[in-house]
Amino acid sequence: MNTGHDGSMGTLHANSPREALSRLESMITMGGFSLPSKTIKEMITGSIDVIVQAARLRDGSRRITHVTEVVGMEGDVIITQDLFVYEIVGEDANGKIVGRHRSTGIARPNFWDRARYYGEEARLATALENAEVADEDYNG
Repeated sequence: MNTGHDGSMGTLHANSPREALSRLESMITMGGFSLPSKTIKEMITGSIDVIVQAARLRDGSRRITHVTEVVGMEGDVIITQDLFVYEIVGEDANGKIVGRHRSTGIARPNFWDRARYYGEEARLATALENAEVADEDYNG
């Protein structure tokens, strides 16, 4: 990410996508960089497209709980929008969490043009459409 190459991936521990951004900003600051907070946030916004949040649920299982897009900045605040969230619908007879990934209804994320650039527009559209169909079946 430091050199601006597309396709970077990394992990960090946080309780939410918003907290992940705050922790990343803190780690950059702890690295000895004396940059203004807004500059650091602009660098983060320019480097990160999507945050995939995984969490351990009360039954001990792990699930992806959020797929969140980093949209940009408004003033000094990084703006995000959830594309998918994990919705707990109950428990089975053994106490295991039962749930599903629910689309938030964002049909055209901000990274759509980037997906088109890489020839992934059709696959992105299919993934979003399939999520919406599953939601309609579930909410139906």
